[in-house]
Amino acid sequence: MQQKLLVDIATKTHYTGFNSEHHSIYSNAAPVSTAFSKLPVLPMIGSVLKAIDILRLFSAEEPRLGLAEISARLGLPKTTAHSLLNTLVTRHLVEKTDDGRYALGAEIIALTQAVRINIELRDLAAPLLRELSDACRESVYLAVLDGTFCLYIYAVESPRRLRARTAVGDRAHLHCTAVGKAMLSCLQPAEVARIVSQAGLPRFTAATITDGRQLQDELEQTHARGYALDRGEHEAGTYCVGAPIFSRRGQVIAACSVAGVDPAIVNGKLPDYSTHVLFTAQEISRYLGFLPARAAAVVAAPPVIGLAHDL
Repeated sequence: MQQKLLVDIATKTHYTGFNSEHHSIYSNAAPVSTAFSKLPVLPMIGSVLKAIDILRLFSAEEPRLGLAEISARLGLPKTTAHSLLNTLVTRHLVEKTDDGRYALGAEIIALTQAVRINIELRDLAAPLLRELSDACRESVYLAVLDGTFCLYIYAVESPRRLRARTAVGDRAHLHCTAVGKAMLSCLQPAEVARIVSQAGLPRFTAATITDGRQLQDELEQTHARGYALDRGEHEAGTYCVGAPIFSRRGQVIAACSVAGVDPAIVNGKLPDYSTHVLFTAQEISRYLGFLPARAAAVVAAPPVIGLAHDL
């Protein structure tokens, strides 16, 4: 794994355990403006960039660097470099070695694992997601939790001229997307409350859920049936069906969805589409080592597609 890839990570994907209890959101979310009011000021951003530059100096060829070396290469005063290094050490991103130099720390290993999991998940799921798109002739997405957002890590575009469009690398709120609600429905109540408190429930369309109690009901219904719906809640005129994906240990780690511009996706076509999405999510979970009997809903293979792959 390349060192520079590791230190480009801005946030760490957080995985939490699968819990079969219904979820509660104890109060309405704080206004989203509250979160924006806590954004760092520009001098802080400058310090973060300098800290990232320090991390990028380390490589397989040069795993250890001294203070003077780091200071000279980045053109920083030694006092500034030393202060930044001390901060990185406290976060375990850098460690001080026995010879007084510095090396990448244990937290980098954790970040590496987060990257590796996403890459392995994407590669494993890709054939199944392509077949799902072929079966439904709609766009298909794979997303993971990224802090209080979902991060799209794989996409298959629909062959239709009018289709849903979300790019790999895009982030979205959890409360208004099918993949987001699918994952939220499998988190513990305290974790759901934390996410809602931090991210808020901002409105994107007239259909967006902005009330905590309404979201609680939505997540309970989602958990009971095993799949989530987006009825034009994130983008007006876009409709989605999503289902959670579980790790070997029963942790929700991702979700996949079918998305399109036809409202029948969440109405007349819902029985077929939900079956396809559930089966695909369960197959991906099975390849990850999860026992299907533990899933929220177990479905047989859809009759029009076969998703058996020897990966």
